[in-house]
Amino acid sequence: MSRMILLLLAAVTAVTAEETLVAVVRLTAHDAKTNNVTGDLKFVQSVPNGPVTITGTISGLKEGSHGFHVHEKGDLSDGCTSAGAHFNPENATHGAPEDTVRHVGDLGNVQTSSQGETTVNITDNIISLSGPNSILGRAVVVHSDEDDLGKGNSTLSSTTGNAGSRLACGVVGIQKI
Repeated sequence: MSRMILLLLAAVTAVTAEETLVAVVRLTAHDAKTNNVTGDLKFVQSVPNGPVTITGTISGLKEGSHGFHVHEKGDLSDGCTSAGAHFNPENATHGAPEDTVRHVGDLGNVQTSSQGETTVNITDNIISLSGPNSILGRAVVVHSDEDDLGKGNSTLSSTTGNAGSRLACGVVGIQKI
């Protein structure tokens, strides 16, 4: 009986380990002549349809808040411009990560300290590494300005959060484990 329990525990552990999905992004500057924004991000989803945790660092940003989004395409043939709009399969208006109505790709802002350090530690319940909200093969974009989370007075609030130009981007890809 105890041998059976051990085998069952081993099987559950193996299945759990297989369910964890990991993806990475290497951010590069949209235009290396005008900025030097780079970074490395890791996306981990421990259970299917569960939250995704994003961790990593970004360098080269000025102090303050910067819009941080998943865009619809992983096409970087024209820098970050060819990544398209925010990933928005539901055709929703732009919002904050905690809003019930938002683009799937709306991840809010990242904060850069006065020392120029940007540490990313975000957990999101909408994006996924599988299924209809999968961000695999799409682009992560860091913007020049703060995302107003769809609550500003600009006409761009409902589409982009008025987050400014695209400073850096990278394609979300599966990490070899």
